[in-house]
Amino acid sequence: MIATSRAVASQYKTRHAIEHVYPSVRNQNSLDQAITDIKNNPGIVLYTITDTEIGSTLEAQCRQLGVPCVSVLEPIFLTFQSYLGAPTERKVGAQHALDAEYFARIEALNFSMMHDDGALPEDINEPDVILLGISRTSKTPTSIYLANRGIKTANVPLVPDMELPPQIIAAKKPLIVALVASTDRIYQVRHNRLLGLNADADDTAYTDRASIAEELANTRKLCAQHKWPTIDVSRKSIEETAAAILILREERNTLLEVTK
Repeated sequence: MIATSRAVASQYKTRHAIEHVYPSVRNQNSLDQAITDIKNNPGIVLYTITDTEIGSTLEAQCRQLGVPCVSVLEPIFLTFQSYLGAPTERKVGAQHALDAEYFARIEALNFSMMHDDGALPEDINEPDVILLGISRTSKTPTSIYLANRGIKTANVPLVPDMELPPQIIAAKKPLIVALVASTDRIYQVRHNRLLGLNADADDTAYTDRASIAEELANTRKLCAQHKWPTIDVSRKSIEETAAAILILREERNTLLEVTK
């Protein structure tokens, strides 16, 4: 609703909109407070109250005050109702229901944040997915995206001249996937990152193309050795990469069920 009102207000260049936001108006007391403020600061009222009684009361009060009052959700409710052929339940806060899926996402997000960039490898057998990859292969944002789907994800960097922690190689539960990219793609991202940090973007092995190519070759060699799948993220969005990982995970889970 706020984004909608701002989008409309932006079309009036000679006017400056002042916003007053009243969250969680779900009873008469909170409504009375909002109406008092509207009396003191009248203006266009937009609301997303699903309780029809409270919404009707708000509209009646606004009519008395002579201020416009618009239900942002009502046209959408009517469209859904017409298309689906079923009435709207008008359940307050339905989009914020604290169900099992919600708590699973929160748990996965907390886990993924705690296991970012190789942190806490001692319990590395707990995640659903382990992402491996050299620097700048989008491991962290992919982990966060998967966490928002309820997938506990740990990401571990592959650093030149550093052995992979043995806990990862020994892990049996997680799906282990390596993210790779083209040498040019990694070079571009690393080069831009160093420029953003005001560092020398050219005189370093971090952006040396030959060094990057070697890092990628070692990644593929490691994955071939342990039969871990790789995903090339050069031309993939985070969503596409995550979708590919979810498919691999589903295939692996199906195979494990068959072989039981």
